[in-house]
Amino acid sequence: MEFISRNEIKVLSNPGVQSLQLLNPKNSTSKRVTITRVSVKPGFEQPRHKHEASEQIWIALSGRGLLLLENGEKPFSSGDVVRFEDGDIHGLKNDSQAVFEYISVTSPPIDFGYAYKEENGERNAR
Repeated sequence: MEFISRNEIKVLSNPGVQSLQLLNPKNSTSKRVTITRVSVKPGFEQPRHKHEASEQIWIALSGRGLLLLENGEKPFSSGDVVRFEDGDIHGLKNDSQAVFEYISVTSPPIDFGYAYKEENGERNAR
């Protein structure tokens, strides 16, 4: 068994986006999955990007937004689930007036520190 206490959960952030690293290579020995809880403030986005060697599943918890896909956009709201295969281009824009929250499950695991400017309020070296 592996137990992760709240003080072992790193918070990564970019302007308007906060990512709680619930289970990741820095706080877990799991070789199969990274789990994050992401909050996107109104009017902010996670730009289009891809993960060459990992698939990702997003589970929308609250709010609504737009999936930013390779060839357009698709509405994404509370209760929806989407899966991106390795190499799929994806991102998210919160076009609503409320915070959008989702859980992301990534397999195999990724350390997402490279994609964020701050960790627990401290600037990441890039």
